[in-house]
Amino acid sequence: MDRLNAPARLMIVSDLDHTMVDHHDPENMSLLRFNALWEARYRHDSLLVFSTGRSPTLYKQLRKEKPMLTPDITIMSVGTEITYGTSMVPDDGWVEVLNHKWDRNIVTEEASKFSELILQSETEQRPHKVSFYVDKDKARNVIKALSEIFAKHRGELQLDVKIIYSGGMDLDILPQGAGKGQALAYLHKKFKAEGKLPTNTLVCGDSGNDAELFSIPDVHGVMVSNAQEELLQWHAENAKGNPKIIHATERCAAGIIQAIGHFNLGPNTSPRDITNFSDSELENVSASSEIVKFFLFYERWRRAEVENCEIYLASVKADCDASGILVHPSGAELPLCGAITGMRNYYGDKQGQQFRVWVDRVLSTQTGLDTWLVKFNKWELSDQHMPSHGCCKQDEPLELDLLRRVTNTSKATVMLYSN
Repeated sequence: MDRLNAPARLMIVSDLDHTMVDHHDPENMSLLRFNALWEARYRHDSLLVFSTGRSPTLYKQLRKEKPMLTPDITIMSVGTEITYGTSMVPDDGWVEVLNHKWDRNIVTEEASKFSELILQSETEQRPHKVSFYVDKDKARNVIKALSEIFAKHRGELQLDVKIIYSGGMDLDILPQGAGKGQALAYLHKKFKAEGKLPTNTLVCGDSGNDAELFSIPDVHGVMVSNAQEELLQWHAENAKGNPKIIHATERCAAGIIQAIGHFNLGPNTSPRDITNFSDSELENVSASSEIVKFFLFYERWRRAEVENCEIYLASVKADCDASGILVHPSGAELPLCGAITGMRNYYGDKQGQQFRVWVDRVLSTQTGLDTWLVKFNKWELSDQHMPSHGCCKQDEPLELDLLRRVTNTSKATVMLYSN
């Protein structure tokens, strides 16, 4: 919440499974395209919010399996938990809101009377969420009966809950004031009180528990092309004529990128979609974009997707100050030009493999007329680091401490060195 001194240019609030993350994309390409776009063009003045039905346990598991960025804010457990930053500091004010007219014991007791409801794993049972599985053909009757029971409790015991059904199988019982939409409304209220209400908010989803996000006033919304029937039906019944909500023609994160362009919220060409970086416009060069560009070349070099030619390495060197130094978090230093020269030995060593590189949390601070302090994490995914169950292992993050850009030639020249 304190990272930006002014209102965010754009706040993206996205569901994860089948929205930001495409589980049918073994190459994770749409996610990697979004990652590169966000870090190159948005991280410095915008906010990324993940809003997921997953509990903290399953959310952290997903981060080990997929090449995900680190969000500024994480909304978990169907909008019942809000945390901030990499340390995932909980929002105590949100907890107080959810305690109103909530009694988890009564909810559990009443729901246990329905044999159709199968309790989800212990990790998914949260302080303000009770979760079950129920067959799609039985869901309507169960929800109706449960709603009638809880309606009686509302007057007698000051219990006020809501039932959310999504994914054709997940049934969650939450406090009436909870949910993804209410969590976003709460964040908007906090930002507004601080004078930092984002200029634009884009909400992204695919299933029933995302519907509330699209009901928040003054937001843009995208239902990804693979959105489930329950969300499309909600849209048809509640927001069919709303021009601020679109049904993308692209799946998952690619649909989010499409929506950014559709609503003119900012640049929507991912650096991964640029095959010749020398064609990119000079005015778009920044510390963040140079970092993204450098490591995309590094990935393509090792995958042998560029020609093994000295001209390419010479071009990369020409973009870097001759005295640049590469600094690893361990403290080890290596002349940057030397590191680039050393890339000769690694050409094509990842050819044919699922080798990908992405950078995360690229943040820069200008420390002089042409000097920036830049910190970020670099991650790698490789077939050689794939455990038997198919999850990817991410390598140790790498940081470059200082970046200097000089524009006295037709190219942007970067100098990386330690402070």
